[in-house]
Amino acid sequence: MSHAATNWAIQQRGLKPATKIVLWHLCDRHNPDFGCFPTQARLAEDAEMSISSLNEHLAKLEALGLIRRIRCHDHRTKRRQATRYMLGFEEQEPQEPLPETGDGDNETDGEHHREPCPDVGDGAISGFWAIPSPENGQSQLQNPETNLVREPLSKPVKEEEDAAARDADFDRFFAALLSALGFGPNASLPAWWQGWPAQQHVRRWIDDLGLTKDRIIEVATETRRERPNPPDGPKALDRFMERAAQRDAQAAAVCGSRARGKRSSRRQNAPPPSPDELAAFYAAKVNSDAYLPPSMISNAMCGEMLERGLVTTEQLRARGLL
Repeated sequence: MSHAATNWAIQQRGLKPATKIVLWHLCDRHNPDFGCFPTQARLAEDAEMSISSLNEHLAKLEALGLIRRIRCHDHRTKRRQATRYMLGFEEQEPQEPLPETGDGDNETDGEHHREPCPDVGDGAISGFWAIPSPENGQSQLQNPETNLVREPLSKPVKEEEDAAARDADFDRFFAALLSALGFGPNASLPAWWQGWPAQQHVRRWIDDLGLTKDRIIEVATETRRERPNPPDGPKALDRFMERAAQRDAQAAAVCGSRARGKRSSRRQNAPPPSPDELAAFYAAKVNSDAYLPPSMISNAMCGEMLERGLVTTEQLRARGLL
């Protein structure tokens, strides 16, 4: 691992949590001498996500200019090797590779910028340097739905796919919240509303206070009456959200008390069981294998059960009731 690389990853702002996790694990796999070349399976396992989700986050990082992907092949076997990842803090010159790969500084500058060899197909995956190999098409990492790379996963990935859906749902909710606070669709947001820290702050209203997303938007709309201008950050709304949570808890307690009172009233108004129901209830106790205290059933009830043919005299004696 490289402390310089991981420190650089931590300093990057404005990334979603899952995307930043991918960047951090890439940097954690970086070697100062040989670079960064984890397999997709290894990187997906480190980040605890599917390969399709991993490729989506890698594409975001590449679009932001934080990484660049370079495809490598073995010159002798022509088999594809692990993708080389150039991180944003590295120098533009390619670093010395592992001895097994044979890719690196032994080539001339002209060789780095020429078209890939049709027989081998080495070259850059992203659009930063070389033209993709004619043998392998435009890109080795394609859309997750059409990616033909077969790399096994060591863990089920449904949880990660569900998490991605939840992130998309939260993004829509966060946009609706900003709109309720008075921010226009293309308005410039204050610094305290930008990036994942603001979203994490809003998530605490859901996780810690127990507010629903609809309730948060409702409270945010109500605050416009006292403060027509949008707040500078989510912390300014903490007081309103806490009050709403307290009011909701008190209302729930009152409703629960009323519901318990209704259930108690129903029990008090319920008719008593009939003699047949009582006889059947105690007969089931006698006929079961469960422990039955002798004082539980009176002699009168024993007579009721015998009269209805629910038990026999031998059963009652065996149970110590006669």
